[in-house]
Amino acid sequence: MSILSKKNIRLNEVIASKEEAIRLTGSVLVNQGYVDENYIEKMLEREELTSTYMGNFVAIPHGTEDSKNFVKESGISVIQVPNGVDFGNGNMVKLLFGIAGKNNEHLDILSNIAIVCSEEENIEKLVQAKTAEEILTIFEGVN
Repeated sequence: MSILSKKNIRLNEVIASKEEAIRLTGSVLVNQGYVDENYIEKMLEREELTSTYMGNFVAIPHGTEDSKNFVKESGISVIQVPNGVDFGNGNMVKLLFGIAGKNNEHLDILSNIAIVCSEEENIEKLVQAKTAEEILTIFEGVN
């Protein structure tokens, strides 16, 4: 199973709240078999500790330290929210990357996301993408 595939990508979502955004991000990971249902609660718990908003319209929701036993396999979900969702303090998020990492693989996943999102033009392309293939192509350019 690939860490990121077309099935893990949701385009043009309209999301009302940060909690709804995190639940959707986690449910994609659950539905694709990367994590147990309990992982979503750990993602929400993690968000309570400190926001996963990273700047540049990007948030990277993930579980707490003690959520590792809910991870079956490393995976990423990508949720595109062109109109944005408020993550608090005026921070609008247009791209959510839900991550689940097995055996510290989340560090590699995070570094790939960081590389892609360090370029503002890549964020713009991801927010404007009309197909899952476009998003996959941007990430394949990293490796």
